[in-house]
Amino acid sequence: MSDSVTYALTDGVATITLNRPDAMNALDTPTKVLLRDAVLAAAEDDSVRVVVLTGTGRAFCVGQDLKEHIGLLEANDTDALWSTVPDHFAPIALALAEMPKPVIAAVNGVAAGAGASMAFACDFRVVADTAGFNLAFTGIALSCDTGISWTLPRLIGQAKALELLYFPRTVPADEALALGLATSVVPAAEFSSAVDELAAKLAAGPTVAYGAVRQSVGYSATHTLAEALVFEAGKMQLTGDTEDHRNAVASFVAKQKPTFNGR
Repeated sequence: MSDSVTYALTDGVATITLNRPDAMNALDTPTKVLLRDAVLAAAEDDSVRVVVLTGTGRAFCVGQDLKEHIGLLEANDTDALWSTVPDHFAPIALALAEMPKPVIAAVNGVAAGAGASMAFACDFRVVADTAGFNLAFTGIALSCDTGISWTLPRLIGQAKALELLYFPRTVPADEALALGLATSVVPAAEFSSAVDELAAKLAAGPTVAYGAVRQSVGYSATHTLAEALVFEAGKMQLTGDTEDHRNAVASFVAKQKPTFNGR
C-alpha cells in the first residue's frame, strides 16, 4: 500500500492512517482509492474488532485535494471531477457508518470538508484539544458530501447543522465537545494513549453485539418504530446465537467477568 495511507492490525485494532502531512492529509485520487479500499478491507475482515481512522502531522484530513481539483477544473475533466463522489467519498462514508464493528475517529488535528464528514460517520470522535472541525464546502461554493447531510443533523440537530454548513468556520475542540461533534477532548500530549485505551476496550468487547447495536441505531433513523422492532428482533437473534453471548451468560451465573472473543 502506498505511503499516503497506512494500515496496521494489532490485537484486533485496525488503524488506518492518512499520511500526507505536507498536504495536511488532503485527498487526491490515489489517496482516496487507497483509503476506500482500506476501509472496505477492515469492514470485511473478521479479525478486525475495531477500526481507528486518524492522520499524521497537523491535520486529521482537510478533505479534497484542491490542487488536484483546480487542475481538473482547468482541464474541464468533468467526469473525473464529479465521479469521485460516488466512486470514492460515498463508499468510504457508507463503510465507516455501517460496518458491523465500532469505528473511532482519532482527530489529531483539523478535520475539514470531507475530513469532517468522515469523522462524523464514525461512532466515536476522540479529539485533541488542539484540533477542530471546519465544514468548508460552501466556502468554495460547493454542496456537501461524504454523508455529512445525514450524519451532522443527527449529531447536533438540523438548525445548527445548517448554520455550520452555510457559514464555515473552524469549530475548536471545546466547542465541538459542547455541541456534540466530539465524543471526548483530551490534551494533545495524552491523545495517543486515550485513543489506544478506547480502542483496546472496544476490541475486547462483544464485537457482534456492537455491530448489531450500531446498525440498529442507523436503521431506526430512517424507518418506523414497527420496522425498527422487526430489525431489532433479527439482530437479537443474531447476537443470541454467538459464542460471546453464551459465555457471558455462563459467566454471569458463575459470578465471573466475561471474556469476549468477538464471535
